[in-house]
Amino acid sequence: MTVLPESLSEIAVPAQQVREALTDARRVVFLDDDPTGTQTVRDLPVLTRWTLDDIAWALQQPTPGFFILTNTRSLDRQAAAQRDRDIADACLCAARTLGIPLAFASRSDSTLRGHFPLETDVISDVVSAHGDTVDGILLAPAYIDAGRLTINGVHVLRSGNEMIPVAESEFARDGTFGYRSSRLADWVAEKSEGHIDSSAVLEIPLDAIRSESTSQLAGRLSQARNRQVVVVDAVTDDDLRAVALALLESERNGSAFVYRIGPSFVRARTGQESSVPITDSVLTDLVTPRVHGLVVVGSHVTLTTRQLDILAQRRRITAVELDVGTVLAATGLERHIDDVVAEATAALGETTVVLNTTRKLVTGADKEASLDISRRISAAVSATVRRIVEARRPSFVVAKGGITSSDTATHGLGIDRAWVRGPVLNGIVSLWEPVGGPAAGLPFIVFAGNVGDDTALADVVERLENAS
Repeated sequence: MTVLPESLSEIAVPAQQVREALTDARRVVFLDDDPTGTQTVRDLPVLTRWTLDDIAWALQQPTPGFFILTNTRSLDRQAAAQRDRDIADACLCAARTLGIPLAFASRSDSTLRGHFPLETDVISDVVSAHGDTVDGILLAPAYIDAGRLTINGVHVLRSGNEMIPVAESEFARDGTFGYRSSRLADWVAEKSEGHIDSSAVLEIPLDAIRSESTSQLAGRLSQARNRQVVVVDAVTDDDLRAVALALLESERNGSAFVYRIGPSFVRARTGQESSVPITDSVLTDLVTPRVHGLVVVGSHVTLTTRQLDILAQRRRITAVELDVGTVLAATGLERHIDDVVAEATAALGETTVVLNTTRKLVTGADKEASLDISRRISAAVSATVRRIVEARRPSFVVAKGGITSSDTATHGLGIDRAWVRGPVLNGIVSLWEPVGGPAAGLPFIVFAGNVGDDTALADVVERLENAS
């Protein structure tokens, strides 16, 4: 168990102070490897495509940054690298045309699952190809609202009243992105397969963040050279805002960074306050009255299973199952989807519908095979969602699980541009309002598989149903 240091007094860094420092700052492109990075913020654009027109639209919005949904966590290494390369190149070309300087953030999982250091390496290579250098890779995976913190360089997660080193959690046993190290410097060495030595990682501890001036912290960051990884501690949003201010000063002084971050640093770097949930009145304006919703579940973590159980206890729902065995079989899939769509559309007239895959997790012989299985299942889910929504438009769609949320947004609902309107619960569960296309105006709720307590899914559905 990890214990918070008692001797350190907390600091107060107002979000307004960061907003004032953003005046001449680089615009941040948050390359989000699944859609859950949006859950701590509000009123930022989201793209699921990266044409020059789409990027130009986002750059022309009066915001300090925007998201591009890459979905790279669902891809193998080669495909993920190519997608990051294409997106970063397109962003730099569009930004050059508009005369807007950029910074890149690779937003990934607060429990350390994802392609690292692959993604930051690729982004840095593209930046270098466009004539700039990258001095440091800022590593800040903290997600304050969900209890994922970094203390003395060790990444931990809150479990009840305890702080558990993240390598001792179920997330570290992920079939594709598993790991053994909780100390981030060691995790960097592990994930780089020894190409980065843990001793080469620069660590900025909590006592420095809370006792040093912005200029002193900026001086620490400015020591980074040749893409050196810089790990920052964080227990509160104020810690991250202190780092963001130092980062902005370091960048103004000529340093250049690529960020590898969890959801909370998005809020800090864009100068937003700690997120309060969307009000009931806003939900009422967004949700279609007297119509039921669709909940799409792909996540297999045990927390999601418990949340589904509580939802079934508290709300009248119709559960419709997409059978994974049939999805992976050679024949019978189309007929099975026909049956599922018919059952779901009929039930939407009476209740909220929960579309979930078979709850038993199916994995492959290795990481690549497991990813392939996940992609095939997600494609079937997306096709089913698309047909359900075409047949009977629900009042809202909730997607549970990162990859599920991504594929539901892009393939199931055809969302290409949207606005993040804010969290439905405190700092978790993001509501998007699609702009244009078949899903325009349909509230889409991004709900990570690994966040919230056991009642969170039921709480979200209850708020949405009451708003309709």
